[in-house]
Amino acid sequence: MRELTCQVAVVGAGPAGLAAAAAATERGADVLVLDENPAVGGQIWRAARGSHGPRRAVQRLRARAAAARFESGVTVVDAWAAPLGLHVVRGTMERDSTACVRAEALVLATGATERFLPFPGWTLPGVLGVGGLQALVKGGLDVRGKRVLVAGSGPLLLAVAASLVKTGAVVVAVLEQAPKRAVLRLGLGLVAWPGKLTQGAQLLTALRGVPLWHSAWVHAVEGEDRVRRVRTKVDGHERTFDVDFVACGFGLVPATQLGELLGCARNGANQGDGLRVDDDLSTSTPRVFAAGEATGIGGVDAALAEGELAGLAAARAALGPPPDGARANADVRALARGRAAVARHRRFAARLERVYALRAELRTLAQDDTLVCRCEDVPLGALRPFDDAREAKLATRCGMGPCQARVCGAALQFILGWEREKPRPPLVPIPFAALAEAGAGEPSART
Repeated sequence: MRELTCQVAVVGAGPAGLAAAAAATERGADVLVLDENPAVGGQIWRAARGSHGPRRAVQRLRARAAAARFESGVTVVDAWAAPLGLHVVRGTMERDSTACVRAEALVLATGATERFLPFPGWTLPGVLGVGGLQALVKGGLDVRGKRVLVAGSGPLLLAVAASLVKTGAVVVAVLEQAPKRAVLRLGLGLVAWPGKLTQGAQLLTALRGVPLWHSAWVHAVEGEDRVRRVRTKVDGHERTFDVDFVACGFGLVPATQLGELLGCARNGANQGDGLRVDDDLSTSTPRVFAAGEATGIGGVDAALAEGELAGLAAARAALGPPPDGARANADVRALARGRAAVARHRRFAARLERVYALRAELRTLAQDDTLVCRCEDVPLGALRPFDDAREAKLATRCGMGPCQARVCGAALQFILGWEREKPRPPLVPIPFAALAEAGAGEPSART
Protein backbone atom coordinates (compact mmCIF):
# COMPACT_ATOMS: atom_id res chain seq x y z
CA MET A 1 0.00 0.00 0.00
CA ARG A 2 1.22 3.50 -0.89
CA GLU A 3 2.63 5.37 2.09
CA LEU A 4 2.59 9.13 2.63
CA THR A 5 4.73 10.72 5.32
CA CYS A 6 4.61 14.19 6.82
CA GLN A 7 5.35 16.01 10.03
CA VAL A 8 1.80 17.38 10.50
CA ALA A 9 -1.29 15.81 8.96
CA VAL A 10 -4.49 17.87 8.91
CA VAL A 11 -7.81 16.07 8.37
CA GLY A 12 -10.36 18.48 6.93
CA ALA A 13 -9.93 21.50 4.68
CA GLY A 14 -12.66 23.76 6.02
CA PRO A 15 -11.87 27.00 7.90
CA ALA A 16 -10.25 25.22 10.87
CA GLY A 17 -8.22 22.84 8.71
CA LEU A 18 -6.99 25.56 6.36
CA ALA A 19 -6.01 27.79 9.28
CA ALA A 20 -4.17 24.89 10.92
CA ALA A 21 -2.33 24.08 7.69
CA ALA A 22 -1.34 27.74 7.26
CA ALA A 23 -0.05 28.09 10.83
CA ALA A 24 1.85 24.79 10.77
CA THR A 25 3.40 25.56 7.39
CA GLU A 26 4.54 29.01 8.51
CA ARG A 27 6.08 27.36 11.57
CA GLY A 28 8.22 25.28 9.18
CA ALA A 29 6.45 21.92 9.29
CA ASP A 30 5.95 19.57 6.34
CA VAL A 31 2.13 19.57 6.18
CA LEU A 32 -0.28 17.18 4.45
CA VAL A 33 -3.98 18.14 4.26
CA LEU A 34 -6.61 15.45 3.64
CA ASP A 35 -10.20 16.22 2.65
CA GLU A 36 -13.16 14.30 1.23
CA ASN A 37 -14.25 17.10 -1.10
CA PRO A 38 -12.76 17.90 -4.50
CA ALA A 39 -12.07 21.51 -3.45
CA VAL A 40 -11.05 23.14 -0.17
CA GLY A 41 -13.31 25.34 1.94
CA GLY A 42 -15.62 22.86 3.63
CA GLN A 43 -19.38 23.28 3.68
CA ILE A 44 -19.27 26.88 4.89
CA TRP A 45 -16.97 28.06 2.09
CA ARG A 46 -18.22 25.73 -0.62
CA ALA A 47 -18.10 27.65 -3.89
CA ALA A 48 -21.36 28.00 -5.77
CA ARG A 49 -21.51 26.54 -9.28
CA GLY A 50 -20.52 29.18 -11.79
CA SER A 51 -18.96 31.46 -9.16
CA HIS A 52 -15.68 33.22 -9.85
CA GLY A 53 -13.23 31.14 -7.85
CA PRO A 54 -12.90 30.60 -4.10
CA ARG A 55 -13.60 33.19 -1.42
CA ARG A 56 -10.85 35.61 -0.53
CA ALA A 57 -10.51 34.01 2.90
CA VAL A 58 -9.76 30.67 1.24
CA GLN A 59 -7.27 32.30 -1.10
CA ARG A 60 -5.42 33.97 1.78
CA LEU A 61 -5.14 30.73 3.75
CA ARG A 62 -4.08 28.73 0.71
CA ALA A 63 -1.40 31.32 0.00
CA ARG A 64 -0.07 31.00 3.54
CA ALA A 65 -0.10 27.21 3.20
CA ALA A 66 1.39 27.21 -0.31
CA ALA A 67 4.10 24.73 0.70
CA ALA A 68 1.60 22.23 2.13
CA ARG A 69 0.46 19.20 0.16
CA PHE A 70 -3.28 18.82 -0.41
CA GLU A 71 -4.91 15.43 -1.06
CA SER A 72 -8.55 15.95 -2.08
CA GLY A 73 -11.31 13.42 -2.57
CA VAL A 74 -9.96 11.08 0.12
CA THR A 75 -11.71 9.57 3.14
CA VAL A 76 -10.08 8.38 6.34
CA VAL A 77 -11.41 4.90 7.08
CA ASP A 78 -9.12 3.81 9.92
CA ALA A 79 -6.59 5.34 12.31
CA TRP A 80 -4.17 4.28 15.01
CA ALA A 81 -2.30 6.22 17.67
CA ALA A 82 0.90 4.22 18.10
CA PRO A 83 2.65 4.95 15.83
CA LEU A 84 0.39 7.75 14.61
CA GLY A 85 -1.13 6.83 11.27
CA LEU A 86 -4.21 6.93 9.07
CA HIS A 87 -5.58 4.69 6.36
CA VAL A 88 -7.26 6.67 3.57
CA VAL A 89 -9.25 5.73 0.48
CA ARG A 90 -9.80 7.92 -2.55
CA GLY A 91 -13.33 8.73 -3.59
CA THR A 92 -12.95 6.63 -6.73
CA MET A 93 -12.89 3.57 -4.44
CA GLU A 94 -10.36 1.86 -6.72
CA ARG A 95 -7.98 -0.69 -5.30
CA ASP A 96 -4.87 1.35 -6.10
CA SER A 97 -6.38 4.42 -4.42
CA THR A 98 -5.66 3.35 -0.84
CA ALA A 99 -2.79 4.86 1.14
CA CYS A 100 -1.30 4.90 4.62
CA VAL A 101 -0.44 8.29 6.12
CA ARG A 102 2.34 8.52 8.73
CA ALA A 103 2.62 11.74 10.72
CA GLU A 104 4.46 13.12 13.73
CA ALA A 105 1.39 15.13 14.78
CA LEU A 106 -2.22 15.24 13.68
CA VAL A 107 -4.86 17.99 13.61
CA LEU A 108 -8.48 16.85 13.46
CA ALA A 109 -10.60 19.49 11.76
CA THR A 110 -13.42 17.14 10.85
CA GLY A 111 -16.25 19.64 11.26
CA ALA A 112 -19.80 18.64 12.13
CA THR A 113 -22.92 17.01 10.72
CA GLU A 114 -26.48 18.28 10.76
CA ARG A 115 -28.81 17.09 13.48
CA PHE A 116 -32.11 15.79 12.09
CA LEU A 117 -35.09 15.08 14.31
CA PRO A 118 -37.67 12.84 12.62
CA PHE A 119 -41.31 13.85 12.25
CA PRO A 120 -44.18 12.38 10.21
CA GLY A 121 -43.41 12.70 6.50
CA TRP A 122 -39.76 13.70 6.88
CA THR A 123 -38.68 11.03 4.37
CA LEU A 124 -40.69 12.58 1.53
CA PRO A 125 -38.63 13.97 -1.39
CA GLY A 126 -38.18 17.71 -0.92
CA VAL A 127 -37.54 17.50 2.83
CA LEU A 128 -33.85 18.25 3.30
CA GLY A 129 -31.37 19.46 5.88
CA VAL A 130 -30.74 23.20 5.85
CA GLY A 131 -27.10 22.64 4.94
CA GLY A 132 -28.05 19.93 2.48
CA LEU A 133 -30.38 22.21 0.54
CA GLN A 134 -27.77 24.96 0.60
CA ALA A 135 -25.19 22.55 -0.86
CA LEU A 136 -27.58 21.45 -3.60
CA VAL A 137 -28.33 25.05 -4.53
CA LYS A 138 -24.62 25.81 -4.70
CA GLY A 139 -24.26 22.74 -6.89
CA GLY A 140 -26.80 24.05 -9.40
CA LEU A 141 -30.29 23.16 -8.07
CA ASP A 142 -32.68 25.79 -9.42
CA VAL A 143 -35.00 27.05 -6.65
CA ARG A 144 -36.17 30.21 -8.37
CA GLY A 145 -39.83 30.72 -7.52
CA LYS A 146 -39.91 27.61 -5.31
CA ARG A 147 -41.67 27.91 -1.94
CA VAL A 148 -39.32 26.91 0.88
CA LEU A 149 -39.98 26.63 4.61
CA VAL A 150 -36.84 26.85 6.76
CA ALA A 151 -37.15 25.38 10.25
CA GLY A 152 -35.16 24.02 13.17
CA SER A 153 -32.75 25.85 15.45
CA GLY A 154 -29.61 27.96 15.38
CA PRO A 155 -28.09 30.88 13.46
CA LEU A 156 -27.58 28.67 10.40
CA LEU A 157 -31.31 28.94 9.67
CA LEU A 158 -31.04 32.67 8.97
CA ALA A 159 -27.91 32.28 6.85
CA VAL A 160 -29.46 29.58 4.67
CA ALA A 161 -32.77 31.43 4.38
CA ALA A 162 -30.94 34.58 3.26
CA SER A 163 -28.95 32.63 0.66
CA LEU A 164 -32.18 31.05 -0.66
CA VAL A 165 -33.80 34.47 -1.02
CA LYS A 166 -30.73 35.66 -2.91
CA THR A 167 -31.06 32.79 -5.40
CA GLY A 168 -34.71 33.59 -6.08
CA ALA A 169 -36.53 31.17 -3.78
CA VAL A 170 -39.69 32.24 -1.96
CA VAL A 171 -39.01 31.63 1.73
CA VAL A 172 -42.50 31.34 3.21
CA ALA A 173 -41.26 31.46 6.82
CA VAL A 174 -38.37 30.74 9.15
CA LEU A 175 -39.31 28.74 12.26
CA GLU A 176 -36.95 28.83 15.25
CA GLN A 177 -37.69 26.50 18.16
CA ALA A 178 -35.86 28.68 20.70
CA PRO A 179 -37.94 31.26 22.63
CA LYS A 180 -37.95 34.78 21.21
CA ARG A 181 -36.91 36.36 24.51
CA ALA A 182 -33.74 34.26 24.71
CA VAL A 183 -32.79 35.05 21.10
CA LEU A 184 -33.40 38.78 21.64
CA ARG A 185 -31.14 38.75 24.72
CA LEU A 186 -28.43 37.13 22.62
CA GLY A 187 -28.88 39.78 19.95
CA LEU A 188 -28.56 42.61 22.46
CA GLY A 189 -25.36 41.04 23.76
CA LEU A 190 -23.79 41.23 20.29
CA VAL A 191 -22.73 44.83 20.95
CA ALA A 192 -19.58 43.25 22.41
CA TRP A 193 -19.06 41.42 19.10
CA PRO A 194 -19.26 44.08 16.37
CA GLY A 195 -18.51 41.65 13.54
CA LYS A 196 -21.27 39.25 14.56
CA LEU A 197 -23.66 42.15 15.12
CA THR A 198 -23.01 43.31 11.56
CA GLN A 199 -23.55 39.79 10.20
CA GLY A 200 -26.83 39.46 12.10
CA ALA A 201 -28.07 42.83 10.85
CA GLN A 202 -27.20 41.92 7.26
CA LEU A 203 -29.11 38.63 7.50
CA LEU A 204 -32.20 40.28 8.96
CA THR A 205 -32.08 42.92 6.24
CA ALA A 206 -31.86 40.22 3.56
CA LEU A 207 -34.91 38.52 5.15
CA ARG A 208 -37.04 41.64 5.38
CA GLY A 209 -40.63 40.60 4.68
CA VAL A 210 -40.03 36.94 5.55
CA PRO A 211 -41.99 35.81 8.64
CA LEU A 212 -39.61 34.83 11.45
CA TRP A 213 -41.33 32.97 14.26
CA HIS A 214 -39.93 31.65 17.54
CA SER A 215 -41.13 28.79 19.72
CA ALA A 216 -42.10 27.25 16.39
CA TRP A 217 -41.32 24.00 14.60
CA VAL A 218 -42.49 21.58 11.92
CA HIS A 219 -45.16 19.21 13.19
CA ALA A 220 -45.60 17.07 10.05
CA VAL A 221 -45.28 17.24 6.27
CA GLU A 222 -47.73 15.85 3.73
CA GLY A 223 -47.66 14.88 0.09
CA GLU A 224 -47.94 11.95 -2.27
CA ASP A 225 -44.91 11.86 -4.55
CA ARG A 226 -43.09 14.65 -2.69
CA VAL A 227 -43.70 17.25 -0.01
CA ARG A 228 -46.67 19.48 -0.80
CA ARG A 229 -47.82 20.82 2.56
CA VAL A 230 -46.26 21.34 5.95
CA ARG A 231 -48.08 21.59 9.27
CA THR A 232 -46.31 23.64 11.93
CA LYS A 233 -46.73 24.66 15.55
CA VAL A 234 -46.21 28.35 16.26
CA ASP A 235 -46.62 29.30 19.93
CA GLY A 236 -48.96 26.35 20.34
CA HIS A 237 -51.12 27.20 17.30
CA GLU A 238 -51.13 25.19 14.09
CA ARG A 239 -50.28 26.84 10.76
CA THR A 240 -50.24 25.10 7.38
CA PHE A 241 -48.13 26.09 4.36
CA ASP A 242 -48.07 24.92 0.76
CA VAL A 243 -44.40 24.32 -0.07
CA ASP A 244 -42.03 22.82 -2.60
CA PHE A 245 -39.15 22.28 -0.16
CA VAL A 246 -38.67 22.04 3.59
CA ALA A 247 -35.18 22.79 4.91
CA CYS A 248 -34.95 21.57 8.48
CA GLY A 249 -32.04 21.23 10.91
CA PHE A 250 -31.75 21.27 14.67
CA GLY A 251 -28.20 22.48 15.06
CA LEU A 252 -24.96 20.66 14.39
CA VAL A 253 -23.29 17.61 15.91
CA PRO A 254 -19.46 17.56 16.21
CA ALA A 255 -17.89 14.90 13.99
CA THR A 256 -15.86 13.10 16.64
CA GLN A 257 -15.73 9.58 15.18
CA LEU A 258 -12.15 9.78 13.92
CA GLY A 259 -10.94 11.24 17.20
CA GLU A 260 -12.72 8.56 19.22
CA LEU A 261 -11.14 5.90 17.01
CA LEU A 262 -7.76 7.35 18.01
CA GLY A 263 -8.72 7.14 21.69
CA CYS A 264 -9.52 10.83 22.16
CA ALA A 265 -11.98 11.54 24.98
CA ARG A 266 -15.12 13.60 24.51
CA ASN A 267 -16.32 16.37 26.81
CA GLY A 268 -19.31 14.42 28.03
CA ALA A 269 -22.12 12.05 27.17
CA ASN A 270 -24.25 14.48 25.18
CA GLN A 271 -24.39 14.07 21.42
CA GLY A 272 -23.38 17.69 20.99
CA ASP A 273 -20.21 17.30 23.02
CA GLY A 274 -17.00 17.64 21.04
CA LEU A 275 -13.55 16.21 21.65
CA ARG A 276 -11.97 17.20 24.94
CA VAL A 277 -8.95 19.47 24.47
CA ASP A 278 -6.61 21.44 26.71
CA ASP A 279 -5.59 25.09 26.37
CA ASP A 280 -3.39 24.26 23.36
CA LEU A 281 -6.14 22.13 21.76
CA SER A 282 -4.31 18.88 22.46
CA THR A 283 -6.63 15.92 22.90
CA SER A 284 -6.22 13.13 25.43
CA THR A 285 -4.20 11.21 22.81
CA PRO A 286 -0.58 12.43 22.56
CA ARG A 287 0.28 14.46 19.45
CA VAL A 288 -3.35 14.56 18.33
CA PHE A 289 -4.93 18.03 18.27
CA ALA A 290 -8.47 19.11 17.37
CA ALA A 291 -9.90 22.36 16.06
CA GLY A 292 -13.18 23.81 14.86
CA GLU A 293 -16.57 22.18 15.23
CA ALA A 294 -14.97 18.85 16.23
CA THR A 295 -14.31 20.41 19.66
CA GLY A 296 -17.81 21.93 19.92
CA ILE A 297 -20.04 24.10 17.76
CA GLY A 298 -18.74 27.66 17.64
CA GLY A 299 -18.97 29.01 14.08
CA VAL A 300 -16.45 30.04 11.46
CA ASP A 301 -14.63 32.69 13.55
CA ALA A 302 -14.04 30.23 16.37
CA ALA A 303 -12.92 27.59 13.85
CA LEU A 304 -10.33 29.96 12.38
CA ALA A 305 -8.95 30.86 15.80
CA GLU A 306 -8.77 27.23 16.89
CA GLY A 307 -7.18 26.19 13.61
CA GLU A 308 -4.39 28.74 14.02
CA LEU A 309 -3.66 27.57 17.56
CA ALA A 310 -3.90 23.85 16.78
CA GLY A 311 -1.64 24.18 13.73
CA LEU A 312 1.01 26.03 15.70
CA ALA A 313 0.81 23.59 18.61
CA ALA A 314 0.97 20.55 16.29
CA ALA A 315 4.00 21.94 14.46
CA ARG A 316 5.68 22.60 17.80
CA ALA A 317 4.96 19.00 18.86
CA ALA A 318 6.43 17.65 15.62
CA LEU A 319 9.45 19.94 15.37
CA GLY A 320 10.16 20.82 18.98
CA PRO A 321 10.66 24.39 20.28
CA PRO A 322 12.72 26.81 18.15
CA PRO A 323 16.46 26.61 18.86
CA ASP A 324 17.15 30.35 19.18
CA GLY A 325 15.77 32.60 21.89
CA ALA A 326 14.10 35.20 19.66
CA ARG A 327 12.07 32.64 17.74
CA ALA A 328 11.27 30.76 20.94
CA ASN A 329 9.87 33.94 22.48
CA ALA A 330 7.84 34.63 19.34
CA ASP A 331 6.46 31.09 19.56
CA VAL A 332 5.39 31.61 23.17
CA ARG A 333 3.71 34.93 22.35
CA ALA A 334 1.86 33.40 19.39
CA LEU A 335 0.59 30.55 21.56
CA ALA A 336 -0.58 33.01 24.22
CA ARG A 337 -2.46 35.09 21.63
CA GLY A 338 -4.04 31.95 20.22
CA ARG A 339 -5.20 30.74 23.63
CA ALA A 340 -6.77 34.12 24.41
CA ALA A 341 -8.61 34.22 21.05
CA VAL A 342 -9.92 30.68 21.46
CA ALA A 343 -11.10 31.35 25.03
CA ARG A 344 -13.00 34.43 23.86
CA HIS A 345 -14.77 32.56 21.08
CA ARG A 346 -15.63 29.69 23.39
CA ARG A 347 -17.43 32.06 25.74
CA PHE A 348 -19.63 33.17 22.87
CA ALA A 349 -20.18 29.56 21.75
CA ALA A 350 -21.35 28.68 25.28
CA ARG A 351 -23.97 31.44 25.06
CA LEU A 352 -25.18 30.10 21.73
CA GLU A 353 -25.51 26.62 23.17
CA ARG A 354 -27.65 27.87 26.05
CA VAL A 355 -29.92 29.96 23.84
CA TYR A 356 -30.54 27.28 21.22
CA ALA A 357 -30.86 24.28 23.56
CA LEU A 358 -33.49 21.93 22.17
CA ARG A 359 -36.81 21.95 23.99
CA ALA A 360 -38.47 18.81 25.35
CA GLU A 361 -41.51 19.05 23.05
CA LEU A 362 -39.34 18.07 20.09
CA ARG A 363 -38.91 14.58 21.55
CA THR A 364 -42.55 13.84 20.76
CA LEU A 365 -42.54 14.82 17.08
CA ALA A 366 -41.87 11.29 15.80
CA GLN A 367 -44.71 8.79 16.10
CA ASP A 368 -44.30 5.04 16.49
CA ASP A 369 -44.71 4.55 12.72
CA THR A 370 -42.24 7.33 11.86
CA LEU A 371 -39.03 6.00 10.29
CA VAL A 372 -36.01 6.94 12.38
CA CYS A 373 -33.31 4.89 10.65
CA ARG A 374 -33.85 5.81 7.01
CA CYS A 375 -31.09 3.51 5.76
CA GLU A 376 -32.71 0.36 7.16
CA ASP A 377 -36.38 1.54 7.31
CA VAL A 378 -36.71 1.15 11.09
CA PRO A 379 -39.64 3.00 12.74
CA LEU A 380 -39.50 4.49 16.21
CA GLY A 381 -41.99 1.98 17.61
CA ALA A 382 -39.64 -0.91 16.79
CA LEU A 383 -36.90 0.73 18.88
CA ARG A 384 -38.79 1.59 22.06
CA PRO A 385 -38.45 -1.90 23.66
CA PHE A 386 -34.64 -1.63 23.75
CA ASP A 387 -32.41 0.00 26.35
CA ASP A 388 -29.53 1.08 24.16
CA ALA A 389 -28.32 1.47 20.60
CA ARG A 390 -26.41 -1.81 20.52
CA GLU A 391 -29.42 -3.93 21.51
CA ALA A 392 -31.52 -2.13 18.92
CA LYS A 393 -28.89 -2.61 16.23
CA LEU A 394 -28.65 -6.36 16.82
CA ALA A 395 -32.43 -6.78 16.62
CA THR A 396 -33.44 -4.24 13.97
CA ARG A 397 -30.27 -3.23 12.03
CA CYS A 398 -30.84 0.36 13.11
CA GLY A 399 -27.61 2.26 12.45
CA MET A 400 -26.11 -0.38 10.15
CA GLY A 401 -26.79 1.42 6.87
CA PRO A 402 -24.51 3.57 4.70
CA CYS A 403 -24.63 6.58 7.05
CA GLN A 404 -23.41 4.40 9.96
CA ALA A 405 -25.83 6.05 12.45
CA ARG A 406 -24.66 9.57 11.68
CA VAL A 407 -28.32 10.59 11.28
CA CYS A 408 -30.33 8.28 13.52
CA GLY A 409 -27.69 8.15 16.26
CA ALA A 410 -28.04 11.82 17.13
CA ALA A 411 -31.82 11.67 16.88
CA LEU A 412 -32.15 8.64 19.15
CA GLN A 413 -29.84 10.09 21.75
CA PHE A 414 -32.14 13.10 21.98
CA ILE A 415 -35.45 11.19 21.75
CA LEU A 416 -34.67 8.09 23.84
CA GLY A 417 -31.57 9.16 25.74
CA TRP A 418 -29.36 6.49 24.17
CA GLU A 419 -25.60 6.95 24.23
CA ARG A 420 -24.00 6.69 20.83
CA GLU A 421 -21.94 3.59 20.17
CA LYS A 422 -18.20 4.00 19.93
CA PRO A 423 -17.04 3.98 16.30
CA ARG A 424 -15.20 1.05 14.78
CA PRO A 425 -13.21 0.80 11.56
CA PRO A 426 -13.92 1.24 8.76
CA LEU A 427 -15.58 4.57 9.47
CA VAL A 428 -17.47 4.41 6.16
CA PRO A 429 -18.44 1.49 3.90
CA ILE A 430 -15.51 0.48 1.67
CA PRO A 431 -14.78 -2.39 -0.79
CA PHE A 432 -13.28 -5.61 0.52
CA ALA A 433 -10.03 -4.84 -1.32
CA ALA A 434 -9.60 -1.59 0.61
CA LEU A 435 -10.59 -3.34 3.84
CA ALA A 436 -7.89 -5.96 3.30
CA GLU A 437 -5.29 -3.27 2.69
CA ALA A 438 -6.37 -1.47 5.85
CA GLY A 439 -5.31 -4.50 7.84
CA ALA A 440 -2.11 -4.90 5.82
CA GLY A 441 -1.18 -1.27 6.40
CA GLU A 442 -0.89 -1.58 10.19
CA PRO A 443 -1.37 -5.16 11.40
CA SER A 444 -0.72 -4.30 15.03
CA ALA A 445 -3.22 -1.46 15.12
CA ARG A 446 -6.35 -3.59 15.54
CA THR A 447 -7.05 -6.68 17.58
